[in-house]
Amino acid sequence: MLENMKVFVTSVESESFSEAARRLRLSANVVSHRIQMLEKHLGCRLFNRTTRRMSLTEQGRVYYEAITEALRMIEAAESNVSELGALPRGALRVTAPLHLGRRLVAQVSARYQEAHPEIDVRLRLSEHTLDLIAESIDVALRLATFEDSSMIMRKVAQVERILCASPAYLARAGVPLRPQDLLAHQCLLLRFASLRELRWMLTEDGRDLAVPVTGHLEADDGDVLTVWALEGRGIVVKPRFEVADALAEGRLVPVLQAHPP
Repeated sequence: MLENMKVFVTSVESESFSEAARRLRLSANVVSHRIQMLEKHLGCRLFNRTTRRMSLTEQGRVYYEAITEALRMIEAAESNVSELGALPRGALRVTAPLHLGRRLVAQVSARYQEAHPEIDVRLRLSEHTLDLIAESIDVALRLATFEDSSMIMRKVAQVERILCASPAYLARAGVPLRPQDLLAHQCLLLRFASLRELRWMLTEDGRDLAVPVTGHLEADDGDVLTVWALEGRGIVVKPRFEVADALAEGRLVPVLQAHPP
């Protein structure tokens, strides 16, 4: 129907079907047929036709005045959508865990916004999993393995995790040699309200091993655990990128490297 309306407007402005056909790169018969379809749809004649000339009926004049503005609005909307596709603009809502967001996502987001000045980045950092639909999140970064999900997912990188502690803690409490040794150590725990018990998933002889862990200190912020580990308060599981500097400087030492998380 929209194409028929465009043919009608072009015919009015061209003052002939043949000229409208030339402008639209259609045959005169196609133009005439489309006008007839439009008239049948509206239930009235839009043109008075003679062998020499054509003119608008009163209904045709009213209809022309009504739809020309509508067609301009449609064309403007199509143009705006095309421009949006060519030039990113609007709000981009991103969420990530605190530690990942602070160390990596914040810098990347700022560089992305700089490259796309029409974009407004709304970064939400939280150790709690946000409801992506309720929060209108566009992109969520997760340090996790999803066995099944309705979300569209793309693996960005493999994140290596390690167990580590400060030299002072290990000198005082001893170095664990087997996963079971963790039962006798202070483990720094990342806990959320939904977790009833904590187990660290390690590997032993090529298989997964769930090790129950306990400790006097727990938090729902991974950076707090890093501070405690640096202060010599226990053993922590961390993504390697988070503690790379402390490992390089010897302020933290890997443990149980034969049994990585």
